Amino acid sequence: MVTEDFETALHEREGIEQPSQVNPYLQKRKRRELTTDDYVDGILKGDRVILSRAITLAESLNPEHQRMAQEVIERCLPHAGNSLRIGITGVPGVGKSTFIEAFGKHLTGIGKKIAVLAIDPSSERSKGSILGDKTRMELLSTDPNAFIRPSPSGLTLGGVARKTRETIVLCEAAGFDIIIVETVGVGQSETVVKSMVDFFLLLMLAGAGDELQGIKRGIMEMADALVINKADGDNVHAAEVARSRYQSALHLFPMNENGWIVPVATCSSIEHTSIDKVWQIMCDFEQHTKANGFFEKNRNEQNVKIFYDWIDFTIKNNFFNNPDVQTKIDELLPKVLDGRITPYQAGNAVTMTED
Repeated sequence: MVTEDFETALHEREGIEQPSQVNPYLQKRKRRELTTDDYVDGILKGDRVILSRAITLAESLNPEHQRMAQEVIERCLPHAGNSLRIGITGVPGVGKSTFIEAFGKHLTGIGKKIAVLAIDPSSERSKGSILGDKTRMELLSTDPNAFIRPSPSGLTLGGVARKTRETIVLCEAAGFDIIIVETVGVGQSETVVKSMVDFFLLLMLAGAGDELQGIKRGIMEMADALVINKADGDNVHAAEVARSRYQSALHLFPMNENGWIVPVATCSSIEHTSIDKVWQIMCDFEQHTKANGFFEKNRNEQNVKIFYDWIDFTIKNNFFNNPDVQTKIDELLPKVLDGRITPYQAGNAVTMTED
């Protein structure tokens, strides 16, 4: 009897049919593939979703995506070039993102449409952005007149330059009249960003030791204005002292070719004080350089650099995508690792052309 009860307890009886664990109405739809006309029309209408997809297309390493992206960019070029391009840099901790949010809100408040292109460090694993600027600019990211796009820096600064320039073109064609490019911090990326903007702003800190001792002369020489951030609370006096010291240091630098005298100002991104003065400096710079022709001269020089950078990219891309070259690399790389041949000999063997 015990055995029968035990067997009965283990007997699986037919129960009520369980519903599916997946809601059929929530199944992910496959996005419609866009044509070149779809991208261009959407961008010119200011469609944020299509603009984002176009930027993703431009960042893709897929050859077909690159071909389509170049066609989209070429068709957008006649509608670009009407913005003021601003580069913003500063050491980590200077408050770049906080400043950009306060500055951006000021600009949208006076009727400007702004795009923020933040060059983020890339994850070694996913190659994606690490810092996530949208999460650090909560107010600006929800502003209907602002567009924030973090771009992973990738493994080369050259890639940053090319992709960011293309993104600038797309954003200008979408109707944004202020383009802000934020760098990851003081380093080589500043030179890259300087080569693609009209105005280059250097954010500084006060009270961080001997300010003049920590100055990188090359960075200061590139700047069109210096702004001492975090001039609030107990730091107001220190910020004013730093402003005076930086201004004195700038007098030792040679005169700028464009005749612009680099100003030094203070502001507070948290208290939103003197943000309007920083914008006025930029307006004065734009008026000054457009009047003496240096604004257009700078844009022309940037176009020449784009020309040579594109040649460099195309040559490298075509070279490494050549099957014969890849076969040769695969053949020689193990010999380099084993020490049977030096890296220089292997490099010569790959690049030498046979008669």
